[in-house]
Amino acid sequence: MQKTKMIFTIGPASDNEETLRKFIEIGMSAARLNFSHGTHETHKEKINLIKKVREDLNAPTAIILDIKGPKIRTHNFINDGVDLKEGQDFTFICGDEILGDTEKCSISYTDLYKDVKIGGEILVDDGLLRFIIEDVVGNKIKCKVTVGGTIKNHKGVNVPNVKINLPSITEKDKEDLIFGCENKVDFVAASFIRKASDIEDVRNVLKTHGGDYIQIIAKIENQEGVDNIDSIIEAADAIMVARGDMGVEIPIEKVPIIQKNIIRKCNEAGKIVITATQMLDSMIRNSLPTRAEACDICNAIFDGTDAIMLSGESASGNYPIEAAETMSRIAIETEDNLDYNYLNKRLKEPSLTSFSEAISYSACRSSNLLHAKAVVAATNSGATAKLISKYRPKCPIIAITPYDEVRRGLNLNFGIFPTKCDVFTTTDEILSEAKKVATNLSIAEKGDDIIVAAGMPSATTGGTNMLKIEKI
Repeated sequence: MQKTKMIFTIGPASDNEETLRKFIEIGMSAARLNFSHGTHETHKEKINLIKKVREDLNAPTAIILDIKGPKIRTHNFINDGVDLKEGQDFTFICGDEILGDTEKCSISYTDLYKDVKIGGEILVDDGLLRFIIEDVVGNKIKCKVTVGGTIKNHKGVNVPNVKINLPSITEKDKEDLIFGCENKVDFVAASFIRKASDIEDVRNVLKTHGGDYIQIIAKIENQEGVDNIDSIIEAADAIMVARGDMGVEIPIEKVPIIQKNIIRKCNEAGKIVITATQMLDSMIRNSLPTRAEACDICNAIFDGTDAIMLSGESASGNYPIEAAETMSRIAIETEDNLDYNYLNKRLKEPSLTSFSEAISYSACRSSNLLHAKAVVAATNSGATAKLISKYRPKCPIIAITPYDEVRRGLNLNFGIFPTKCDVFTTTDEILSEAKKVATNLSIAEKGDDIIVAAGMPSATTGGTNMLKIEKI
């Protein structure tokens, strides 16, 4: 059973029932919808289709709503884009929306001219076009083109090493978050998170509109987010290492080290960590990945990532199913060679004052020493299963819960296989259900040992206090 979770972005190449069904059969843990594109109407159609397919397959597939965030973009150009040559002059205009041409264009952030400095750099379209700032006159930023190309409508604008004074969420983001609450999504991915208070801004909108249960994924995409990573990890439910904009905002040679450090910190905190962007980028065009891409997936799993993600590969590529299958094969092969003892030992031992964490740590250690076939976590909130996942037992973690929202909310944690069950009232019911589920999933058979962890009485929320070794 594959323990590494997979997130597939849904777009024109995959927003049909046949492909979604295949994705779930391959092992899609969550479907990501990118709200930088599309309308609420088109996204609602996708959400309804995903819900239909996951219900047909009885799958705990989560839905992730990825908000646009405070991204700076170009406005429109004549002919939808113009060619710029190295060495020519070009001006960015803040505030007044105009139709761009070969000499100038307007951008979405009206106060950028206040934040930049002469000699600084402006990057457009993930750094494909580059400009040096030569002067700032009023709301006009006068530049020299250092790397030319075609500059197009609505392309991203990055300004490395500059703290941008944009609000953490835009009015569009608020509308999208409310839409997510109304349509019962499971996760929200918040773009360009710079500090912990950005997470609270998102959470406040969700709480106000009945989305208390929705977990927040903080996308780390710039230096400010990296600098504040410890407090962001504490505030968020999950972290995404979003290497696309990160590799534009931060020197690319630093990205691999940042990725490894963020994964380690998330593992220590017991928070979900997702590695994303260009994992199988060549498979947008080709039916086979590069060797480097295969190694990238493997190394992210060795580092301790909970989940790996496809973007354009699954949303708009020529080979979405092949990309999904390739990612799964690499993950399974990597897991067969994981050193689980190393993953466990590199974490700090739990505080003796944290009873729940001590029980979860013991469940992991016991399962490894006894070669148990599964750790079964009975959970109302998901907390028990998440704590056990933190310590990376070698065997699968079966989370049994009466609640669909909890089941889907656990589907991004490494090694957890969430299953719905009836509400528990006694210890005997928990133990009986644990043995039944382990055998029904073909994880354990007669004579095998399983470890059962729960909060008693009656799977008490947030109070893991029972650990039992059971023989099937």
